[in-house]
Amino acid sequence: MSISAAQVKELRDLTGAGMMDCKAALTETNGNIEEAVDWLRKKGISKADKKAGRTAAEGLIGVDNGVREAAVVEVNSETDFVARNEQFQEIVRNVAKVALAYGTTEAVATAKYPGSDKSVADTIKDAVGTIGENMSFRRSAKLTVPHGAVATYVHNAVADGLGKLGVLVAIETTGNEHAANAFGRQVAMHVAATNPLALTAEQID
Repeated sequence: MSISAAQVKELRDLTGAGMMDCKAALTETNGNIEEAVDWLRKKGISKADKKAGRTAAEGLIGVDNGVREAAVVEVNSETDFVARNEQFQEIVRNVAKVALAYGTTEAVATAKYPGSDKSVADTIKDAVGTIGENMSFRRSAKLTVPHGAVATYVHNAVADGLGKLGVLVAIETTGNEHAANAFGRQVAMHVAATNPLALTAEQID
């Protein structure tokens, strides 16, 4: 059957896949959009498997914060070019939101990705097919205080809450939370600059 340009555009808008991939998917599924989406998803997983062995040493740090809590995540890609990709940045931003709710790396990886029935790990794997590089969710951390503030700082930011280095600093106090946050941010900037090994001398082996 003949596949129209409008069908190809609709499938591209839904999946972010390339024009030729969309046309092939529609041809294979006789123009059925839903089946074509599934066909591309399966093809994307195949692409991801082929790319899984490639080193993902670049990427972004993402931070998200709430009331007296904050989380930081690291999502890796193969090149810095992909780290500037809007789709990749949106993934990192959403993974940071999940981390704010779930905290640990293991819990975040298996938690549902926002707006999807898939896990964070599976969503990243699916995105490999459309973005075209190996990607991985490496780790996450979360800090919470009962009183005070958890300040955040992102170094070399490429967008709000996204960059190459992220720091969380928890300040416990019953005093002014805004002042605590401002002080915590100053400390976080020093941490980013000096990369300390521990909080106290006793913690160093």
